[in-house]
Amino acid sequence: MNNSALGRLSTLATSTKKKTLKRITINLALDEAENLEKYCEQTGKTVTDVIRELIQALP
Repeated sequence: MNNSALGRLSTLATSTKKKTLKRITINLALDEAENLEKYCEQTGKTVTDVIRELIQALP
């Protein structure tokens, strides 16, 4: 990678705001957990991404 490309990458990395994250834990019934895992396998999405998308779709 040339120096100008490295400069653009470092600028991009330092100019984005850092997100504050909060870890949560949820309890699911076995059938709910299996349904979520099956959905993730079918879509190729992670559990985190699926839950995040559902939360973002809330009004």
